[in-house]
Amino acid sequence: MKAIQFAAVSVVLGLGSLVAAPTWGAEYTSVTTSDIHWKDAPSIGPGAKSAVIDGDPGSTGPFVMRLKLPPKTRIGVHTHPTTESVTVLSGTLYFSSGDKFDTKKAKAYGPGGYFSIEQGKPMFGYTKGQETILQLHGTGPWGIAYANPGDDPAKKK
Repeated sequence: MKAIQFAAVSVVLGLGSLVAAPTWGAEYTSVTTSDIHWKDAPSIGPGAKSAVIDGDPGSTGPFVMRLKLPPKTRIGVHTHPTTESVTVLSGTLYFSSGDKFDTKKAKAYGPGGYFSIEQGKPMFGYTKGQETILQLHGTGPWGIAYANPGDDPAKKK
């Protein structure tokens, strides 16, 4: 009986090692902190920065990018042409869906907070007294369209 149990355990462990074995030579994307190159993000606001982590937000296909928002950033009511998923990496983003900028409706999302909003749905957000870094995931092409053209910081001079 012990020989049968030993054989059964050996088979299970052997199969398990096949499932858990690493795949050598697999392609993957690797980004360290020193690899991140921040660029001005005028469509978000003064002092805002963006960094593409993976993919190309300007073309079709999946992408990952980060936004660095300075304290007291206000992102007016806007939409995106594709569904957007957001994870807060640091700081706090106050966010809500809706076609009117209303701070009473906004919910605070701290580090690890996440939300996803469908394409074309109006939304807004802001930061208070600290820098906030967000990670955005989606399928491009990514863009931003402000409901009120006067809210578009790229058009303000």
